Amino acid sequence: MNDQAEALRHLIRQHDPERERKSARIITVTSGKGGVGKSNFSLNFALSLRRLGQKVLLFDADIGMANIDVLMGRTSTYSLYHLLKQEKSIWDIIQLGSEGLHYIAGGSGFHDLIDMSESQLNRFATEIEKLHDQYDIILFDTGAGLSKETVKFIAAAQETLVVTTPEPTSITDAYALIKMVSGMKDVQANFRLIVNRASNSREGKETAEKFQLVANQFLKLELPWLGMIPDDSHVSKAVKRQVPFLLAYPDCDAAAAVGGIAQSFLAIPQSKAEGGVKGFLTKLFRLSR
Repeated sequence: MNDQAEALRHLIRQHDPERERKSARIITVTSGKGGVGKSNFSLNFALSLRRLGQKVLLFDADIGMANIDVLMGRTSTYSLYHLLKQEKSIWDIIQLGSEGLHYIAGGSGFHDLIDMSESQLNRFATEIEKLHDQYDIILFDTGAGLSKETVKFIAAAQETLVVTTPEPTSITDAYALIKMVSGMKDVQANFRLIVNRASNSREGKETAEKFQLVANQFLKLELPWLGMIPDDSHVSKAVKRQVPFLLAYPDCDAAAAVGGIAQSFLAIPQSKAEGGVKGFLTKLFRLSR
């Protein structure tokens, strides 16, 4: 295990002149309620981005239902908790997942993150800033709903992908989440919509258009639609096998849809304002005080 951890740290730290001129793109994935397939989307989306040449770190920030490692059939040795307790460095808690995907397991540590003391905040910032030029994309899979932890992560990130299904309760809860964050003082959240488990492309498009209309009319908010994922039986089969559906059933409709969403996402220009890890930390800590 020690040899593997050392090899991983060396891989992350490898010199890459191109990457040194970049800062990581900080993305959160969230939903208004649980059970909409948010974490499954996050995992397969991260894998799709990696296949498109991006260096990705998937951060499981779901406090109550952290399960990214479970979806991959992995048992994580370390999590954020060990970093906050100063037991391990940031390099130690980064784990290797499916197809070599780098991820950080979730856990109770996120409760500590939001209520850290000044010295703990500084320690956390010092460690996280080491990731500044090591990844192209850092993807936070947040908890579902309106918890204070989720709201702060969304408000601090450069972009947020909101996952909903065509079900009225899912749409209503996602709208409530967007309304709360967009109404926060000095916060300019950048939302994009994902419609999951649509029975067909028409339902996915109609769901997105209705959501966009309401957001524009009542929140004066543009809500770009990034894509839809069909209701595919292969997804639940992959969950039972604890293998990402992108790997278990690469030719299924859901895999094709997530791959298309990843391509569309990479075509979006990256915002330069308060970008990267440093910008994320600055906003997160401002919100936590």
